[in-house]
Amino acid sequence: TVQRLTDFGAFVDVGGVDGLVHISQLAHHRVESASDVVKEGDTVKVKVLSVDEESERVSLSIKDTLPGPWETIAGKIEPGQIIEGTVKRLVSFGAFVEVAPGVEGLVHISQIANRHIGTPGEVLSEGEKVEAKVLDVNIAEKRISLSIRELLENEENDYGSYEANESSEDEHTGFSLGDMIGDQLKKYKS
Repeated sequence: TVQRLTDFGAFVDVGGVDGLVHISQLAHHRVESASDVVKEGDTVKVKVLSVDEESERVSLSIKDTLPGPWETIAGKIEPGQIIEGTVKRLVSFGAFVEVAPGVEGLVHISQIANRHIGTPGEVLSEGEKVEAKVLDVNIAEKRISLSIRELLENEENDYGSYEANESSEDEHTGFSLGDMIGDQLKKYKS
């Protein structure tokens, strides 16, 4: 049972002994305040991480009793899928995009734009919502590879085929704007 909340976690009574669930062990996602996850009086399932008999401290984890974020996405995010995410961090080699709570995928710098860029910050900013195509998912290694560039190339290909269709339709009409103006001028002169 949760006994009391502090800035650094929650004290939980486990059969007459109080143990500490450090704030980093409350959930798989980043927790700002213990009260965001638990409240006094809650009955929670915990895992004993360590017992220090000398200092009479017991370290506990709620996080270790919950399915991890990577387990919850298994089978839900697949290669070829287009997903939306939030840019969490920009690094020299790419951008990490959160695609599910606690799950980030990497958009390598070569997959950010359909042109050469020097840094990811030229195109993306932290907190920005983006769409990306899933290139690869490896649950065991907790890795997802993403591409924004492939979506941009697909859009260009779709637009390019639209332009090609437009021009081919004009060719089939058999007359041009010049022909129409020429006909109008002939009528005006006569």
